[in-house]
Amino acid sequence: MRLRATPKALALRLDGGETPEEIRALRLPEGLPLEVEVAGPVSGETLEALLGLGRPLRLLPPRGRTPLGTLVLHKTLRSGERVEHPGTVVVLGDVNPGAEVVAGGDVIVVGKLRGLAHAGASGDEERFIFALALAAKQVRIGPHLAQAPEGGETQGPELARVQGGRIVVEPAKKR
Repeated sequence: MRLRATPKALALRLDGGETPEEIRALRLPEGLPLEVEVAGPVSGETLEALLGLGRPLRLLPPRGRTPLGTLVLHKTLRSGERVEHPGTVVVLGDVNPGAEVVAGGDVIVVGKLRGLAHAGASGDEERFIFALALAAKQVRIGPHLAQAPEGGETQGPELARVQGGRIVVEPAKKR
């Protein structure tokens, strides 16, 4: 267990194995909320003792581990850039040729997709790829791979998904 003060909160790291008595024995200065990083197995009684401190607290994932969820990028990805995330990736910009987006979840591009996109990278073929302009030479969903036909033009927003064991690209329908 480690405790340190930051300008906005008290940062407490639980490495696992802490006892409720150790938590209750903490002498914490008043006025600062508690940010708790849980890096190891912690018992329910220890968590109850933490809540019993009577101050606002926020649980944080261990450093070095990216939480699942959605990663939103407010930029255009240039050639040579690679983004990898265990959840869904949303790009608010273009994905240029030579750039890669690899997601455990879906890939959503609010712009032109000309680089490589891989949705369901952990093998999940229930994922999809959406782009306002789908002009990628190659897309991947789970274990499936599809290459664009020669001279194919984009027809506005499109959605790529797996259907019948292969990737199908269709216009995104307004709902």
